[in-house]
Amino acid sequence: MARERNVALAALLREAGWSQPQAAAAVGRVAAESGARELEAVSRSHIAMWVQGTRPSGKAPHILRETLSRRLGRRLTLADLGLEEAPTGATDSGSDWSVDPLTALAEMGSDDLDMHRRKLLATTAYSAAGLALPAATWWAAAPAQAANRHAVSPRTVAQSDIDDVRELTAFYSARDQQRGGASGRSALAGHLRDEAVPLLGSRFHSEQLRRDVYSAVAEMTYLAGWMAFDASEHRSAQRYLTLAARIAAEAADGPLGGHILRALAHQAVDLGHPRRAVDLAEASMSRDHYGQAGHREKALLAIVHARALAADGNRAGALTAISRAERDLARADNEQAPGRVDFFQDASLAHETACALRDMGQPADAENHFRRSVATRRRQQYARTHSVTLGYLGAVQVQQGRLDEACVTWNQALDAMAGIQSGRARDVIVRMQSDLSPVRQRGGRHVDELDRRARDMLRAIG
Repeated sequence: MARERNVALAALLREAGWSQPQAAAAVGRVAAESGARELEAVSRSHIAMWVQGTRPSGKAPHILRETLSRRLGRRLTLADLGLEEAPTGATDSGSDWSVDPLTALAEMGSDDLDMHRRKLLATTAYSAAGLALPAATWWAAAPAQAANRHAVSPRTVAQSDIDDVRELTAFYSARDQQRGGASGRSALAGHLRDEAVPLLGSRFHSEQLRRDVYSAVAEMTYLAGWMAFDASEHRSAQRYLTLAARIAAEAADGPLGGHILRALAHQAVDLGHPRRAVDLAEASMSRDHYGQAGHREKALLAIVHARALAADGNRAGALTAISRAERDLARADNEQAPGRVDFFQDASLAHETACALRDMGQPADAENHFRRSVATRRRQQYARTHSVTLGYLGAVQVQQGRLDEACVTWNQALDAMAGIQSGRARDVIVRMQSDLSPVRQRGGRHVDELDRRARDMLRAIG
């Protein structure tokens, strides 16, 4: 069957003023910068085949898109090149560490703002294989590679641009803590695509200013991933978080990079990939990440390391990591810390410790820590996590045979979920219904009432 000519790509090559040999040479140069060695020798015949309708494979579409974006001075998508990815996400740049983050993020933001495509992507499977991290040499080379990236905009970044990104990130982070990640996801995606990502392709007065821009954009990207994780859109979350880790590496921001790797480890634990979670958590505990962080952030990295070890069956290692997290948090008082870890107080440490103990088969010890978390949390400010903690507390109570207490706790959890839009909160309710299923016959009227409330809340959360 004859292929249909790619008129979109042909038109862009004409606009760029390139012959096919010139286009091939430009693609080769961008491939060399990106570490895509297999594309350094792109020839005129490759360009001719792509124009005639043969779809480039592997990394080639993204390298071609980056090459034309630089030439034309604007961010192009694969759709602009007549190479739009399948909605199943089968060709996925999000886990590919060699793909340029500017174009990948611009495309992801467009996906998030297109509700039809976003729903399709929400069905795409989380990729445990995509969690493999690049070699240490990649991390060391990332800042210089970013510093040599060609600007695609004549704009010069000012400090006020960085401040705007950080203020928006702080606003949506607080909203996520109060109302859940499914609330405000599209708005944040719009800010990220239209206001933050273009800064990466701008000009900078100094290398420090470039690094500050990259750190700010990495943190907003991380938040987009964390909110997608909380909304149970796990493939999107993974892609955002992977890109955020890459941009943080390009900023040479070790503590932020560790923070993001910790989030990827947390997600892997929750989704049942303990070995991958350990690899990610241990990467976050490296000298360049944990070693450069303040004590509050160190405590967060250490307790997620504990959770990964617990999920992987390493009891001794998990207990050691819990002790480290406790020591780190005890040293955090009166220490200046980035706003992203303001939430990590005694209540958060107790919650994560309880999860680790629960996963090690110690429900009574887990219950004590869940109770401590409930008692010490600022409930209004951190309403989403408070409701999840109550849900987990009820689960360990019923596990110990105390159904009446569990029902009281679960009713409190449902009370706390009012107005929250969170996939993790939804998962708590689904688990609650599962735990109630074998005891409905002996639970009586209060179990029936709780079950009815749970169904109503599921409809409200969506």
